[in-house]
Amino acid sequence: MMNEDQRMLAGKLSNPRDPELLARQRLAHRLVKQYNDTFDDERERRADLLKQLLPNSSERIYLQGPIFVDYGTHIKIGDHFYGNTNITFLDTGMITIGDNVLFGPNISLVTPMHPLRYQDRNFAANNDLPGKEYSKPITIEDNCWLASNVTVIGGVTIGNGSVIGAGSVVTRDIPANSLAVGNPCHVVRKITDQDDIRLKKELF
Repeated sequence: MMNEDQRMLAGKLSNPRDPELLARQRLAHRLVKQYNDTFDDERERRADLLKQLLPNSSERIYLQGPIFVDYGTHIKIGDHFYGNTNITFLDTGMITIGDNVLFGPNISLVTPMHPLRYQDRNFAANNDLPGKEYSKPITIEDNCWLASNVTVIGGVTIGNGSVIGAGSVVTRDIPANSLAVGNPCHVVRKITDQDDIRLKKELF
């Protein structure tokens, strides 16, 4: 029999009011608050807090802060990750981020899914939290760049080497080596050797 955490990660209806989940969430929110209260040069303190908050992630990551993380234990971030300010991870489902990924400011990765019918979504009787929810995972493969104000919805995979333009809402998979923009986000073209920065003479 699955516990609520296992049901959540399996994409099944789960109860966010489960005591174990609530305890883990409260711990994550406490660690987030402590992290957001640190200064940039408090590197050891920040590293220690991230180890507790993101125990399944690489130590070679940088998060400018402020950040928001729902659980932390459902997040895996690879080496050499850079996250600019105001990143939100709603990790009721698994969030997997590869190596050498860059995030601009105001990025949101949101895995929770809520029923479309209000009868299934409204607050449960005698409770102060909404009814059951389910989740879909998010995967961002190696070498991706998400520009500012991008939202990625649960169930999406962004392929290796892709760039997501500012303000995009990613609701479906993006293939590797693609430049994609818009709401909903769509592929504009492939990224090729013609995009080599050394060919842009005006920059030198």
